[in-house]
Amino acid sequence: MKHPKLIHHGAREGVTGSCHQLWLDEAISVLIDCGACQGKDEVGDDGGALEFPIDGVKALIVTHVHIDHVGRVPNLLAAGFEGPILCSEPSARLLPIVLEDAFRLSISRNQEHLEQYLELIEQRIIPLPYGTWFTLHEANTVECRVRLQPAGHVLGSAYVELDLVHPGEMGERVVFSGDLGAPHSPILPDLVPPERADLLILESTYGDRRHEDRAHRRNRLQAVIERALEDQGTVLIPSFSIGRTQELLYELEEILHEKHERADVAAERAERAGSNGSEIDWPHLPIILDSPLARRFTDIYKELKSFWDNDARHRLEEGRKPLSFEQLVIVDSHEEHIGILNQLTQTARPAIVIAGNGMCSGGRIVNYLKAMLGDPRHNVVFVGYQAEGTPGREIQTYGPKGGYVDLENERIDIRAGVDSVAGYSAHADQADLVGFVTRMKEWPSEIRLIHGESEAKQCLAQLLRQRYQEAGKKGKITIP
Repeated sequence: MKHPKLIHHGAREGVTGSCHQLWLDEAISVLIDCGACQGKDEVGDDGGALEFPIDGVKALIVTHVHIDHVGRVPNLLAAGFEGPILCSEPSARLLPIVLEDAFRLSISRNQEHLEQYLELIEQRIIPLPYGTWFTLHEANTVECRVRLQPAGHVLGSAYVELDLVHPGEMGERVVFSGDLGAPHSPILPDLVPPERADLLILESTYGDRRHEDRAHRRNRLQAVIERALEDQGTVLIPSFSIGRTQELLYELEEILHEKHERADVAAERAERAGSNGSEIDWPHLPIILDSPLARRFTDIYKELKSFWDNDARHRLEEGRKPLSFEQLVIVDSHEEHIGILNQLTQTARPAIVIAGNGMCSGGRIVNYLKAMLGDPRHNVVFVGYQAEGTPGREIQTYGPKGGYVDLENERIDIRAGVDSVAGYSAHADQADLVGFVTRMKEWPSEIRLIHGESEAKQCLAQLLRQRYQEAGKKGKITIP
């Protein structure tokens, strides 16, 4: 079967800048994602300008709202794109917030222009319910339907099923994976693969590795935090605003809930033993969320409870508040931020601070690090990947050796404790990616691997070819 024309305008050789153009016929095409290139994938200083013509682009389909999948949407609109933006219902709520930041970074900080732009975004978005077919294009030459299915990566993430039917020919199903989530993620249900695909465009971010045990990561997080709190200082957790922050809050609430349940028993035993009990005052330990953007995303997460998994909804039924518990302190204004920062550096009161950004290259976490890295009372706990060349990677690498880090052109000696908790990746690993294929009733006749480094793609391709051979199935595994 000859598959439709497909060009990758990003994430073909790297892991950011996802943007894929699929032709429905010779004149009409759709874009799946329009993301910004980040880190070493960035080329030049063009502000994310599009490098391809948009004539005939019928629509944009968004898999999820991470910036490497939607960051060039402002540039797409500026180039004259007038079609709809299709996404899941949760993404329709989250997308304007993400694109507001993207507009400020790549187009303009003018408030009037920003408001006009956001109004335009709201008009263009078409929210699609999961699992429902939507007729995207209907003409004499081709009919195209699209369906979104939960991908388990972040709230609203989806993989995309496109059915193409040409007159006199058999229909073809093209599936774009977007970013697939890993199992055992808090809040989100695990993904279910499609029944079939003729052509699968599959991400390969972790195509060459397996994640550490995710099922017990909460226990590891608790153990690391307890060790850090013994120093009677602040535990700093750099985190990204969407996805990772909400997972952390969810698991911290679980830890606190268990500690509260045991507090009375512990106090009773301590009284009988004539001691004051644990040195960590869990019932009064503040959990500080110092990120206005993360707060906005968390509010929307709370409003979209119908998309949570069964365990999360069960907690709500018990009267618990997984994302807005009593000990959670929300910091919004810059003045509040400075006040909290001064209080924590000048006192010995233990606290946990979650602040952006996740790789310590900007945001409020930098102020905390500059103030606290030189004090051994404090600790930094990493729960996400720290890319090469970022301050987070330097702290993670050199902190345990008593080294230093440059933050905003200032050398900071690292005397604070530094630790890392694995298992918090929101991406499917090698086994999950292979399972996405092999759990289909009808395996794809062709798989194209994108969104991964060369080694990851080669490793995943080799394993998929092996599985096809073992199952006696025919399929072509390619790397564009």
